[in-house]
Amino acid sequence: MKRSYGTLIVFVIIGAILGGIIGDLLTGVDALSGVMPYLVHTYPVLDMTPATLNLYVIKLTVGLSFTPNLMSILGMVIAIILFRRY
Repeated sequence: MKRSYGTLIVFVIIGAILGGIIGDLLTGVDALSGVMPYLVHTYPVLDMTPATLNLYVIKLTVGLSFTPNLMSILGMVIAIILFRRY
């Protein structure tokens, strides 16, 4: 099976999403209540305000924001390890 950059990007995006979801699910666990605020605190890396293009028939608004937390970064690292292993 040939590995490509596109597959790596898909792995990293899925890892980030799953890491963020797992982090949100673990916020309700009482045993982790002391450490979870640090793991799910978001850090804004890229924040582009939405830009609007009005063509009088279609109005298009595009914006981009990248605000990972430590759990999503951990998910990305695990995804890269899994990608390199398989």
